[in-house]
Amino acid sequence: MLENRVNKEILKQRLAGETFNRKTLSFYRYVTIANPSEFRDELFRKWSEMNCFGRIYVAREGINAQMSVPEHSLTDFLLHLNSMPGLAEMPIKYALVDNGKSFYKLTIKVRPKIVADGLGHDTYDLSKVGKHLSALEFHELAGKPETVIIDMRNHYESEIGRFENAVCPDADTFKDAIQMVVQDFEQHKDKKILLYCTGGIRCEKASSFLLHKGFTDVSQLYGGIIEYAQQIKHLGLPSKFTGKNFVFDDRLGETIDGQVISHCHQCGKPADTHVNCANDDCHLLFIQCSECAGKYEKCCSEDCREINHLPLEARRALRSVNQRKYAGSKIYKSKLSPFLLKADMLHDQATAIHG
Repeated sequence: MLENRVNKEILKQRLAGETFNRKTLSFYRYVTIANPSEFRDELFRKWSEMNCFGRIYVAREGINAQMSVPEHSLTDFLLHLNSMPGLAEMPIKYALVDNGKSFYKLTIKVRPKIVADGLGHDTYDLSKVGKHLSALEFHELAGKPETVIIDMRNHYESEIGRFENAVCPDADTFKDAIQMVVQDFEQHKDKKILLYCTGGIRCEKASSFLLHKGFTDVSQLYGGIIEYAQQIKHLGLPSKFTGKNFVFDDRLGETIDGQVISHCHQCGKPADTHVNCANDDCHLLFIQCSECAGKYEKCCSEDCREINHLPLEARRALRSVNQRKYAGSKIYKSKLSPFLLKADMLHDQATAIHG
């Protein structure tokens, strides 16, 4: 399979040494792709030639992409995108805060779906989705008392930023979130529902599924938080989204209004910077302030910091023990907050260290 197998650190060094600027952008489209593997390889060849980076998922149901494109190749990239069957005139969303270092390589994967939802194909019809609302329409409706605003993102996304008065499911995944919403609003299917997510892709499925389940008045923010932030700023209106928008690249977030609404998971001080625990055998995604980053050496706990200083062989021994014990648990999924589950693992590792 066509892929980049160069060492990660070498790729990051190359990125740091680039003398040109890049644009971070994203797009998606639900469109039937007859042969996702061939489609994937064609994209990889062409976009590699342009020195594009990013994370792209391709499936029979469409494409979902977050990318970093050299500014000098942007016109050619968009022309190529428009030339691809089914991808012409793709709505492109550009990053609000862009340092050009969002990705360091090109990864294109074929998946069963471009958004994992745990739903059968007969439980939604993407030709029947909620009403698409412009940023201004959503902004105006969001202030009305009869509307219910629902965040279709995961808990670690809404923790650092969300719309005023939004219902934020305490969900680890979109698969969980969509079921929580149906269950929590089972007795209120006639409510005026406003859905939002990062760029709109999750709301397409969520609104379709809610309509399938009998909800009668479902709308969605077209273009998601990214489009809303850009349009509201252009219109000179105060944002009803507060905090930071979580993004799925190396930046992990971009501020919308400059406010910090979340807290460091270690000391409780105001903070909104997500990091992955420096102990690769943990790799937990959590919020850490700069002081705690120094104190814990970018680890999520003293135990992980101590484990991170162990010789490689000792860490490998601990790794094999805990991967067997916790196989299939949330511990080895990075975008969750399984602190209770993780406590047992850290206890076992500390016991192995100290005897």
